[in-house]
Order: sequence, then structure tokens, then C-alpha cells
Amino acid sequence: MDKFNSKVAVIGGSGLYKIDEIKNKKELNIKTPFGKTSDSLIYGEISGTSVIFVPRHGRNHTILPSEIPHEANMWALKSLGVKLIISVSAVGSLKEDLAPSHFVFPDQFVDETKSRKSTFFGSGAVAHIPMAHPFCMDYSNFIYEKAKKLGIVSHLGGVYVCMEGPQFSTKAESEYHRRQGYSIIGMTVATECKVAREAGLCYCPISLVTDYDCWKEDDEVSQDRVLETLNKNVENIKKLLLVVIPEIERVKARCGCGDIMKTSLLTSKENISKKTLSKLKLIIG
Repeated sequence: MDKFNSKVAVIGGSGLYKIDEIKNKKELNIKTPFGKTSDSLIYGEISGTSVIFVPRHGRNHTILPSEIPHEANMWALKSLGVKLIISVSAVGSLKEDLAPSHFVFPDQFVDETKSRKSTFFGSGAVAHIPMAHPFCMDYSNFIYEKAKKLGIVSHLGGVYVCMEGPQFSTKAESEYHRRQGYSIIGMTVATECKVAREAGLCYCPISLVTDYDCWKEDDEVSQDRVLETLNKNVENIKKLLLVVIPEIERVKARCGCGDIMKTSLLTSKENISKKTLSKLKLIIG
């Protein structure tokens, strides 16, 4: 698999199941200790720069937010040399000025999920990783500036609240989240980001606003309207990726994600079973 190495991966959410602009495509089926990935990984090039694409929910959207195999996805990407994940996902807006079709580059998240495994660890191995600054903002700043130059209305900063799903919010939940001062709401980023951080991967989320959740009077979530906005967002994110991918490796990230496990593993390796250690070898080094 060495010839398919890439430093950059794009994980696509609702609506972004493929990127036709990727050239010289190869489908990769990576066997991982954590089971199957969401789908075959797509390796290829954008303007001569290698990239790997993962359809988060599967290319036919068959995987619920709570069912996404994050550990398998991250292990597979790390095994292919990936250093940076650009995570694209659809979100609802909790603020008037974050309108449908806008892009948001959040700098924080709140995790309200209830029934997900969001770690590689357990089974006799314990690690505690720092999450004070969950996203790699050097990359976010770079992509945000590129989005503005393309005329995409974009916002830098804000709190992404991650709900369990798959149902959308009740009005009471939506109003509660607004009172907390959260900016956008989705179903995937918090879990995905935690597992990416454990794998030592930089993580940059791009949140594509499709609706106002359900808090805005006379602006209820409508599947038809959401899909219409989603399609517009997908066209814009593809334009943005075409500009960003060839230049992203020039960004000098100061986050230190690649070294995170050096100080996070609490269980001595000699106290971890051979079976568990074998599964975690790529993650803990």
C-alpha cells in the first residue's frame, strides 16, 4: 500500500458521497483490527496532489451517525500515512447570522452523544488525551481564507454541539442549545474528532449549514429545502477543495497532534495484553 500514501484525507458527510474531481482513482479496501471502514477508501489526485476520500455514511448513505466505524476509518487512514483530515458535514444553525448555505469553521465542540464508543482504548489499555483545543485551527484559518476568496460566505469560530441522532431536535432542545450559546448542531464531529486525536491526526471540520434546526418561527426543517441547500453546499465544497488540497501541505500547523500519544498512554505496555497491544500498535507506536 506504500504507493497509495497520502498526507491528506477528506471525510465527506451527507450529500458528499464522491468527488468526481479526483483523478486517477483507486479503490482501497483496508483490513483493520477494528473492522470494516465506512466504505472503500478512494485514493487519487487533485491537481497532482494525492488525497484519500472517505464517504462517512457509505457511498449509498447506509450508515447511521451512531454506527459510523470511526476507529476503523482512522486506523486505515493512519496506515496510509494521513496526517490531516478535512471533515465535511452538514449542520443546523443555532444563530440567525449563520444562514443556510453558509460555511462554518468551529473552534470548539460539546459532545451530547449517549451511546457511542469514541475511543480506541479499553480492554486493558487506558489513555487520556487532551481535548481543550479539539480542532487544528491553523488549517481552519487557511481554508476559511480560501473560502472567502471564492465568495463563499464563511464564519470562523463557534461551538458545534454534537447530538446523538438520527432524529432532529425538538423545539425545546433547539432553544436549550441556543441559550447555551452554541452555534451549530450536527451528529458526527465530536466522536470523529476524538478518535482522530487519539490516532495523532490533525482534524479540521468544515460545517455546511443546511437549515435553522427548528428554533426559527416559520422556518421549520423541511427535507426538500434541506436537500436543495445541501446540493448548493456540495458544489461549493468541491470548488473549495480543488483550491485547498494542492496548497494545504504548506501550512505549518502548531497543534502537536502527531505527538499526542507520547504523554497520553497511562497503562504500561508490559501491562497490556498481547491481543490489545497488537490492535493498538499503529496508534500508540
